[in-house]
Amino acid sequence: MLTKEKVQDFLKEIEVDDLVSNFQIMGNDVYIDMTAHSPAMHEKKKLEAAMKQAFASEFGEDIHLKLKIVSPEPSEIQQSQIKGKQIPGIQNIIAIASGKGGVGKSTVSANMAVTLAKMGFKVGLLDADIYGPSVPTMLDTEGEKPISVEVNGKSMMKPVENYGVKMLSIGYFSGANQAVVWRGPMASKALNQMIRDAAWGELDFLLIDLPPGTGDIHLSIIQEVPVTGAVIVSTPQHVALADVRKGIAMFQMESINIPVLGLIENMAYFTPEELPDNKYYIFGKQGAQYLAEDLGIPVLGEIPLIQSIREAGDVGRPAALQEGSKIGEIYTETARNMVESLVERNKSLPPTEAVKITTMAGCSPKAKK
Repeated sequence: MLTKEKVQDFLKEIEVDDLVSNFQIMGNDVYIDMTAHSPAMHEKKKLEAAMKQAFASEFGEDIHLKLKIVSPEPSEIQQSQIKGKQIPGIQNIIAIASGKGGVGKSTVSANMAVTLAKMGFKVGLLDADIYGPSVPTMLDTEGEKPISVEVNGKSMMKPVENYGVKMLSIGYFSGANQAVVWRGPMASKALNQMIRDAAWGELDFLLIDLPPGTGDIHLSIIQEVPVTGAVIVSTPQHVALADVRKGIAMFQMESINIPVLGLIENMAYFTPEELPDNKYYIFGKQGAQYLAEDLGIPVLGEIPLIQSIREAGDVGRPAALQEGSKIGEIYTETARNMVESLVERNKSLPPTEAVKITTMAGCSPKAKK
């Protein structure tokens, strides 16, 4: 017979009794109210999984654990975090980052932007890769210039628009063959102007295509705007995943504390056009899945290495626009997973941090297992 004393002793044994605010036993059901160490979604999920495993191991499968895990009160560090002022009209700001260069982050950003627009969302894309802007090429807007418009008596930049996506990039202000040679503060100031002095209008999502690695640009973005969540792009091989750990660690630092919505594995496998059902894992298999599992974050999608993706990017028509194509379906599924992770994140974090989405376009929060 399960008693409160046995459960209380076990909670002390596994050193979580200080997190428990209340518990009750009704037959074979144990109801426990807990407070997580951190408001981050992956921390709460890890705590839930660990508790269920520990109880099943100690008391057997017949005991059903019913957990209610709430977010902790903001700490002094969290209260002093610089998250930036909200941008009027922009509901969710998603940082798309990578631990290292060459993993196809900008290609993923462009395809995710047009996919979300196809799904009915209002989308903006900020090319924050100051030293290697590629959005103008990938979205067929090379040579275009943002025009000046007046909003509430203030002169603002009107983003360039194509495929239903509003976009700004330093590439619109520098020549195609002109090198951008700026120190960190100059680059940060240019980015801040593109964020704050732009007439973005109403957006469900502003995707920010960050430069590779971690550095001044990343910190400037984090301090300038309240980033809702981060998406990490990687390839499967070990050397890329090692750098991804550092990128994720930056967002999860206590002084930054930006939820990581998930990991996108780019170039997950190679599929030749003439053999569409064949998969060749030339960079290794399921590397991102193992890493995501280890870090307690979801894999949002596996993007294959297909020749048409590169060709489509070079001519300025993202592959995700190809109606009825396999790659279009993969990007749609990846975008849905990102939105589902975002909804879960907004439910998990304190109400002051949560941002509502106006349309789900066929998405819904994942059912609890």
